[in-house]
Parts: sequence; C-alpha cells; structure tokens
Amino acid sequence: MAVRGFIRSVCCSSAMVLALHAVGYGQHMTPDEAQRQLDSGNEPMKVGDAAPKDAAAVKDATSGWYAASLKTRDQRLEWWREARFGCFVHWGAYSVLGGEWKDRPNPGYAEHIMRVNRIPVETYKNEVAAKFHPDAYDAKSWVRQMKAAGMRYVIITSKHHDGFAIWPSEVNKYNIRDVAHFQRDPLKELVNAARAEGLHVGFYYSHAFDWEDPNAPGNDWDYTNPAGDKALFGGINWYNAHPELVAKVDKYIDGKAIPQLKELIARYHPDILWFDTPSKLPFYEQARIVKAVRGADPNVVINGRAARTKGVNLGDYLDTADRPEELRPTPGDWEAIPTTNESYGYDKLDPVHKPVPYFIQLLAKTSAKGGNILLNIGPKGDGTIDPPDAEILAGIGKWMAVNGESIHGTERTPLDRQAWGDSTVKGNTLYLHVMNWPSDGKLLVGGLTSKVTQAYLLSDTAKHPLKTAAEGNDLLVHVPATAPDSVDTVIVLKTDGPVRGQMGRLLQATSGPNRLLGFDAASHGTGFVYGDGKTAQYYVDGLEKAGNSLSWNVRSDKPRRYEVEVKYSTPKGSNPTGGKFVVKMGDHVLTVPIEATANPKQIKTASAGTFEIPSGTLRDITITMEGSTEAVHLFELELRPVQ
Repeated sequence: MAVRGFIRSVCCSSAMVLALHAVGYGQHMTPDEAQRQLDSGNEPMKVGDAAPKDAAAVKDATSGWYAASLKTRDQRLEWWREARFGCFVHWGAYSVLGGEWKDRPNPGYAEHIMRVNRIPVETYKNEVAAKFHPDAYDAKSWVRQMKAAGMRYVIITSKHHDGFAIWPSEVNKYNIRDVAHFQRDPLKELVNAARAEGLHVGFYYSHAFDWEDPNAPGNDWDYTNPAGDKALFGGINWYNAHPELVAKVDKYIDGKAIPQLKELIARYHPDILWFDTPSKLPFYEQARIVKAVRGADPNVVINGRAARTKGVNLGDYLDTADRPEELRPTPGDWEAIPTTNESYGYDKLDPVHKPVPYFIQLLAKTSAKGGNILLNIGPKGDGTIDPPDAEILAGIGKWMAVNGESIHGTERTPLDRQAWGDSTVKGNTLYLHVMNWPSDGKLLVGGLTSKVTQAYLLSDTAKHPLKTAAEGNDLLVHVPATAPDSVDTVIVLKTDGPVRGQMGRLLQATSGPNRLLGFDAASHGTGFVYGDGKTAQYYVDGLEKAGNSLSWNVRSDKPRRYEVEVKYSTPKGSNPTGGKFVVKMGDHVLTVPIEATANPKQIKTASAGTFEIPSGTLRDITITMEGSTEAVHLFELELRPVQ
C-alpha cells in the first residue's frame, strides 16, 4: 500500500468532514474513515518534496470533487454490496507463456514474467505480445461458468503492468489489434456476454506501472526509470529524492493512462474500474488520475487501490489482501482477492490449486465480516479457461445453488466468530455457516440476543423446523447427528426483528477449535504491524514494544479447564533468546519461552498451561511479550478443552 505519512492533521480533519454515515465498522463508512482506522497503528513513512502537493491534492479532493462523489456513493455501490462474489480474470500477453520463459520456470506471479526475467520491450513485443491470438476465446462460455458459480460481477485485466492493451485502443498502438493482429475485441465481447446474463462488468487497469512506456514507472532494465526492482532514484520515495522525474511521468499519465481510461469509459461504460500498485506514483498524481476518471463517469465504481495515502482513500471501497487465508476485520466496504492457485495469470507449472471447500468457507467468512470475494482465474493464452479453474468454479456453484441466499445481499454479522463457524445477516434472517459440526447434535449460538421465531436447514426445501431453546444470551439449536454438508451447512434463523447480538467469544468443547486469532484481537498500544493474511502470514507484530498487548473477550459455555496454546514464528535471522509470551486472565498468569523458528512461515505451537474458565461472565485474555525487543509473529491462541 502507498502509505505517506504527511501532514496528518490535514488528512484527519478533512476525512472527518466526510464521515457521512460512519458508525463503528458500519456498512456505509466512507473509505477515508475506514482507511484511517486501518492506518491508525502504523508508523508514518518518510516525507519529502511531494508532501505539500499531496496535502493540496487531499484538500482539493476532500473539499471538492471527492466530497461531491460521496453523495452518490451508496447508489454506485448498491449492486456491488448485493453481489458479494465476483470473478477476477488475469488474462493478457503473458498468458501465452504460461509462467515459463526460455524453458525456465518463472518464480512468482506469471503476469510479472516480463519484469522478473527483465525481458526487453522489443523482445516481449515480438515474442510474446505478437503471439497473443486467442482464437478459442468464448466470452459467453466464460460468463455462463461464472454465473453458475454464483458470481455477480466480472473484472478483466484490460491493461496489466506489461502495458499491453487487450482491446483495439485508438490511444496507443501497443494493443491486441496493432501488435497481435487479432481483429476481434475481447472486451466488447465480454461486456456484451456479461450484460446479457445479468452480470456487472469492469476492467482492471494498471495506472501506475507500465513496463512498455518509456516515461512510466517500473521498467529499469530498458529505460532506467524509477519504481523498479533496482530501487533507482531513491527507491519507493523516488519522487521526493528526484522531483524532476515527475515531469517525465506526466507524459505517460497525460499521453496514455488518462486517455486510455477515458477511452474505456466511452467505449464500454464499465460498472467498475479496478486499479493497482498506486504507490509507484506520488499521491497527488494518483489523485489526478482518479479525478479524471470521476469526471468522465460519476457513476463508475472505483476500487481502493487507485489513490490512497495515510488516512485517505479516494476509492469507493477498500481492497485488502491478495490470496488471503485469514481475514482481518475491516471497517466499511471492502474486497479480498484470492486466486485459485498461487498465481494470478495462467501458470502451467503451478499445480497448487486450492480445494473447493477452501473457497466456500472463505466466501462465508468474508461475507460475515461485510466484505466481497473477487476470486481470480487465469485463462490460457488461447482463450480457454484452465480446467482446474473450471472445476473450482463448478464446485463452488454446486454449493451456491443451494446456499447462495446466505451470501448474496448479506451484511456484517453482529455476532463474534463461533467455534463452529461464522454467520451472515439479511434483514430479520441470520444464516449460520456451520463448518465444524457439533459432535453431540447441539449447536450453541453465542451472543444472539434476538428472539428466534423459526429455524431450519437452508438445504431443506420443506423447511422442517429445528428445535431451539434460549440459554441466556445464547441459542441452542438441535441439529441432525451428521452434517448435511461437511464443508458448510447453512442453518436459517428467522428473528422477530433486525438481528441483534453481542460480541465476545464463546468457548465450547464440542463444536471445533477455539481459535483466538491475532487478527481478531483488540490491540492496546501503538505501532502494530499486520501480516497480509496469506498462508502462514496472518500474524500481528508489535508485542515486542513496551506497553503493547493484544486481548480477546471470552466466556465459556460451561465451567471448564482449557489448555492454552500459543502459535508464533520468528522472522528470518532473529533469535529472541530469553524472550517470552505472557498470557493473563485476571490474576492467572501463564508464560511461554520463545524459541527461534527456522523461518517466518514455520508456525510453532507451544503450550502455556491451563486456565480454569467459569461460565457466564466475559473475561479478557491478554498476551504481552517480555525479555526481547525483536519482533515475533503472533498468529493465534488456541484454547483446547481438558477432559
């Protein structure tokens, strides 16, 4: 993320004016408010010559064009909020290579193959882009598969970082018609197919990175430009160290980026534009591009990676992690972008496709936190969808055909994460996403304060009632002995009014693990750093700082003893000898000596001892760190019932 810690008072005071509907983590919090909450614990970064211009851009936006755009933001986002599930398509010239260059596998994302292998522009043009001739492309087939998967919108990479446009652009000759001599218009075909099936459609456009253009940031092997891997001209702060280079970048922005964006809007009238890597440009240049887009189309939805800085986001919603496994609670409207394997563009050498249950459960957990999933696929260079991707879409579709109403149009749940899973809300209906079926046939829903008038399995078309009973602020639901769906069985609870609940984790013994993620903890102190949520990267750093702590509010369904396990890893090269975690609940204290792990992704599980937790009253479990000033990745606590 492009974080520039400039003139914080300007950012905060302006954003406060724009908090039109913000209440806590409410659905209609503005991106400015949400961005400021996410940034609140982060350390400000170096500022320089760009700071005054950035501050002026913030003022121009928050007192002018961006403030005006917020008046219609809810209308723009209405379809997006209802959708909850979309398809991201990374497809372009790089798809021809399939993650391999000159018989060598490309490390990392396949769509970055030009940068990783430092392929010269002319070579890439003649040996890659010129060969992008997707004769087998069938937009109608693509859209039918997406719709069957339960997806409600599709976003395709119109121009990725390689600078190659996959539409016949009149603005710039580096495009599919003039380079590959492909006479069809892939974007027009996708737009027509999507709208015929009732899907919304939009385009990814790399506005800040362009490896083909001699004036754009990123290509430091052909053009000696800033913002590339060589970290030339001051690295990430190149525009502070060498402000004279901004005039060169302006030639790219005014000659290619803004004109092509206006062309996309005029030709195809997209519902959404999706931007990426804004930190390659100074914020005031990011803002200038978004202002031009907003002027060209006041109604197009703009994602959260278009223009952002410390405490300010000029998009319509926030973008969080790529390829997440765990999700940090995020305020306002937000979207996560997992991908079927480990690349976004097609990679024939990457067979690590995640199973269908992974995506079903991720979709449910995301909806529970008020977010959208934009699931990426990477079609082949010939225009066909990779068979493993097609299988994943079909598998999700089978579940969505039965359970789609528990995802589409839902909102953030007022309940905490449950040992058995999570929940989503729509009006007077609470959907329980049961991923860990209770072994005793008794499902206890923690924190539900609404009166339940009806309960049944969503898969049961006859809606046979399930027996329920109130147990304080919890609800007991009697369920079949065996889960109807081992991945995610959805139970419908109808309530006598809007669903109400209270936060606080209910610990249980029969409904799955009691996981207290660092992502879900309340943070006390400053300077916390959060991992991006990918596999083995859902950590929190910052406990090494004096006075910092994380805490969870918990209670137990019955008086019970729990073994407390701490899951952590140490960053590469660190060895916090003598350091320890301290876990407290009231006057009870447990400690865990910290041992170095082989690498940051090797998660170590260490037992701290046991707590006796009575039923009823909520109690804080707090973790701190003592004896070391080196960062340690804290992932979670797990509380295991002791028989």
